Amino acid sequence: MNSETDVKDFVRRHYGDAATRVAQGEANPCCGIASAAADPISSGLYDTVQTGELPDTAVLASLGCGNPTALAELHPGETVLDLGSGGGIDVLLSARRVGPTGMAFGLDMTREMLALAEQNKRKSGLRNVFFLRGEIENIPLPDDTVDVIISNCVINLSADKDRVLRAAFRVLKPGGRFAVSDIVVRGEVPAAIRADRKLWAGCVAGALRDSDYLARLRAAGFEHAAIEVTRVYGAEDALTLLSGQVADAEGLARQVDGLFVSGFVRATKPLAAQTAPAEPEAAAGCGCKSRCC
Repeated sequence: MNSETDVKDFVRRHYGDAATRVAQGEANPCCGIASAAADPISSGLYDTVQTGELPDTAVLASLGCGNPTALAELHPGETVLDLGSGGGIDVLLSARRVGPTGMAFGLDMTREMLALAEQNKRKSGLRNVFFLRGEIENIPLPDDTVDVIISNCVINLSADKDRVLRAAFRVLKPGGRFAVSDIVVRGEVPAAIRADRKLWAGCVAGALRDSDYLARLRAAGFEHAAIEVTRVYGAEDALTLLSGQVADAEGLARQVDGLFVSGFVRATKPLAAQTAPAEPEAAAGCGCKSRCC
């Protein structure tokens, strides 16, 4: 990938196409790389109890690598923000957990995904759900307004992760929690994978090394940063992801055996945190007709 703009434009088109497929009744694997039946990343993340009350299109549009709503310890009355909310599955699940006195926001930059999410919101009947259009590097919410930030295999898609983490820190209340599922790396990624834009949209080329992720969280101001590994991807999983995407997929798959993992990434904004001045674009109001503004 040549630039941040190249990454963003490709990811936007990629996930717009994914939303269109879901609207037509087709399933999507995580990040659109493997076949849905064989997908090693997104399979088995949600149980039927969680998904039983959700619209089918919210479940079909799930493109994550984890289940942040099951690990984030959400409480009634809290305000939750999902970065890169897609078709809205984690927003809808969060809204049920925080209850009618809480709020669940979803932020996405893809018009097609937002249209699908609004459709799923209407089907769900939930009234404490709000979807916003914007970029995760530039969150359109005021400072110190969110109790918990979740995300599901999206931060790895950004070409400017430091800006994402600074934006997340800004909107969290002092004591607020960062609780995201993401793909992380435990070693060096081959250059052939890093350079492939399909694999960037496929959640692996842009993944951070685990130690780097934690260091960037601390640099953004967070404390108590930690990563809990939830799934390890072996050579067979890697081959499923790489087949048809790169030359010598078998050789690369052996090189990355156990290198990529799904992790639950936790951190906390200190109680005495001083939020840095917002970047000019982030100073705008959130545009949602709710008490968030």
